Amino acid sequence: MKRFSKEENSWVLYDWANSAYSIIITTAVFPLFYKAAAENAGVSAANSTAYLGYTIAIATFILAMLGPILGIIADYQGFKKKFFTFFFALGVTATAILAFIPSDQWLALLICYTVTAVGATGANVFYDAFLVDVTTEERMNNISSRGFGLGYIGSTIPFILSIAIIILAQNELLPLSITAASKIAFLITALWWGLFTIPLFKNVQQRFYIEREARPVVNSFKRLGKTFKEIRKYRVVFLFLIGYFFYIDGVGTIISMSTAYGTDLGIGATDLLIILFVTQVVAAPFAILYGKLAEKFTGKKMLYVGILIYIIVCIYAYFLETTLDFWILAMLVATSQGGIQALSRAYFAKLVPKNNANEFFGFYNIFGKFASIMGPLLVGATAQITGNSSMGVFSLIVLFIVGIIVLMFVPEPKEVSVPESVNLN
Repeated sequence: MKRFSKEENSWVLYDWANSAYSIIITTAVFPLFYKAAAENAGVSAANSTAYLGYTIAIATFILAMLGPILGIIADYQGFKKKFFTFFFALGVTATAILAFIPSDQWLALLICYTVTAVGATGANVFYDAFLVDVTTEERMNNISSRGFGLGYIGSTIPFILSIAIIILAQNELLPLSITAASKIAFLITALWWGLFTIPLFKNVQQRFYIEREARPVVNSFKRLGKTFKEIRKYRVVFLFLIGYFFYIDGVGTIISMSTAYGTDLGIGATDLLIILFVTQVVAAPFAILYGKLAEKFTGKKMLYVGILIYIIVCIYAYFLETTLDFWILAMLVATSQGGIQALSRAYFAKLVPKNNANEFFGFYNIFGKFASIMGPLLVGATAQITGNSSMGVFSLIVLFIVGIIVLMFVPEPKEVSVPESVNLN
């Protein structure tokens, strides 16, 4: 494989940048911080986990509603980076604001977290769509997987710094409270995210686009209905999105609620942080490995492998009892979480017309985000009804089973003829 271009490296580096948000805010420090705040306010463990699930559902619902509309507008020349910039700025700013919310205001924390999630997820919609602008179809599996791999590696640096500050504060080796140390972690996240996004701003441009026209917003709404019809004509794209809807739901739910789940099982905060750190380290080479294996065995077969591993994760989670069990579960997740996301992104990018990439990635987003509403709600409701968080995780197994069945009917991208552009006007 030839050397990576400046555009490819700059695009990949955004995974390095925003993965700090994924591990510190979505997965590790913030959930622990929120769970402690809710517990101090008298909220039960099961209810606080459920409220976190509902909050994630609200944030993803907002993006699901906005995704197709923003995607259509962003297909016009010069719009993609503007939308990316807006959501990036929203996410970074709200993440920094988390550090200034009083720790006893658990509801305010959830509201601000919702804004950070909207910003981070919204920026990712346009970041994913930039994949068609920075590389060729033949290199997409490798570039997408490399992004996730470097993201895991990059996230460990601010994560180590953050947990070091928290643990030192916890052991009174720093003149800080655990609350203050956690808030410093939020600021570190915002700084890391912002700093390493600069290369993307400088070097990545929208190469594929639709020419601008009068009243772009009005015309975009007119095109929205036609896009719904058009995407149904793309039977392969529609089938893939249905399968993706189910399996990515389970993936995202396990990632976003793993820390709250571990807390409910009685695993200590320090143990959880160490487990999550090792998960990031293990996930990095596996994400890159998925890209390499996809070149040899095809992306579809490697997606099968990833989904089957997640089915095992759901079954194993039901019998979880000890910290060792959680370690084993985390390592199983680490082998596939990056690979399944990277190959899904590359698979979809190969199926859609490049000039309309944002438009189709808008639907990629709406399917993924509506799925992300269902998963947390399923876990939250099951946990509240049964009083058992393990049952909530186990309930996700149906999503993976349906996802893999639908994916069986989706052909390989090389078997599909995809035009560079489609006229939806």
